[in-house]
Parts: sequence; structure tokens; C-alpha cells
Amino acid sequence: MDLQLEGRRAAVAAASRGLGRACAAALAAEGARVAICGRDRATIEAAAAPAGLVPIVADVSTVAGASGFVRDARVALGGVDILVANAGGPPPGGFAQVSDPEAYARAFELNALSTIAMCREAVPGMQAQHWGRVVAITSIAVRQPIPGLILSNTARAGVTGFLKTLAREVAHDGVTVNSLQPGIHDTDRMRELAGGLDAATAGIPAGRAGRPADFGAVCAFLCSAAAGFVTGVALPVDGGADAGLQ
Repeated sequence: MDLQLEGRRAAVAAASRGLGRACAAALAAEGARVAICGRDRATIEAAAAPAGLVPIVADVSTVAGASGFVRDARVALGGVDILVANAGGPPPGGFAQVSDPEAYARAFELNALSTIAMCREAVPGMQAQHWGRVVAITSIAVRQPIPGLILSNTARAGVTGFLKTLAREVAHDGVTVNSLQPGIHDTDRMRELAGGLDAATAGIPAGRAGRPADFGAVCAFLCSAAAGFVTGVALPVDGGADAGLQ
């Protein structure tokens, strides 16, 4: 299937590894020109080189860094048609362990305000050209909060509300806004949180953890011409783990 992404310009945040890197690779494989960012120059350049991606040093855990990444990507690519908003996760902990209210503020900046800032930089240009794609990587925790991750659960639920609102406001401009909710995937962060994948995958109907490439393929489809009538969707990519009806 031709996704009609040849020559499209994509900015993929926090993409030195994991799901962000997989999304960038999938878009590049479809012919998109892709800029990626990370905090460490050597790491992001090493991640970019094999697929011919454009490396940008940026820390998207802050509003300033997130905005700066999209501005730098726009300069490097000559514009941004596709934004994949992504950032790392906040520290683990439940209500009893997270006693500092400022921890919630930091998590909200990392996983909500950073995405909002990237959209503020990218979406007006998409509206002006009457074509654009925004895909935000959130978490399956938006559907069913994950024990011990109260900061992530809270912040990602908040940004999902923003994305749904934005999708409805810009749909008439040819801009789609969707989010992907990853379940258990074989990434470094998941191995760190779960202490290994064997126990974490026990309840997945597909019988395995997701591969990053599985996730990247879904992201590329949502960025495609074929997905032009899909917007405002928060899509689980979890091997059937979510048992809810919606």
C-alpha cells in the first residue's frame, strides 16, 4: 500500500531509540524526510545516520526545548507536514510515594505541555497549507491507569483531552490529530520499569510484547493520505491487552 508520504517533512521528537525511533524509521522508509531529536549529540547522530535522518539536539522535556525542536526541524526540512510528539516518561511512584506537588507539574510539562508546545509551533503551518498530520505517543494508561505510575497516568490523560479538542478544531483545515497508546513493547524503558518482559506479557492476548516496528507501522499509516478521514482517535497498540469496549 502506497502511503503517499514521499517527500513529506516529518519532525519526530525523542527519537534516539524506542518507539520514537521506530516511528521515524517507518516514515523514512515510506519516503518522508525526517528530523529527529535527542538530548545528547553523539547519541542522536548515531541514531540518525543509518536511516538518513536529520539529527537535532533538543530536550523536549521543557516547553522551550519542545518549541525549539519544531522550529529547528522546520528550518532543516523547509517546513513540517507531520509531527510525531513524544517524550520520555516521568519517574514511577504511587500517591503515597509522590508527595511533592511540583512532581506533578514537572510530569505535566514533560508529557502534556511539551506536546502542546510542539503543536503550537507545527499546526498553524499545516493549517495554512491545508494538509498536516499530528500523532502523539501517549500510553495505554489513558484507558486504564497503570499502578505505580501516577505521574504518567495524570499527565497523559490531560494531553489526550487537549489532542481531542485540537482535532475537532483543525479538521476542516485538512489537519488530523491522533494519539497512539502503546501497551507493552520491547523497549529499554519497558524493560527498566518491568524488570524484564516475561511477567509483563503474561496477560497479552497476542502472546508477546510488541515490536517497536509494529508500532512504527501504525504511526506511519496515521500519517498517510489514506488516513485523512481518521482524526480525534486515541488508538491502543497493545496486542489486545485492553479489554474495554471503547
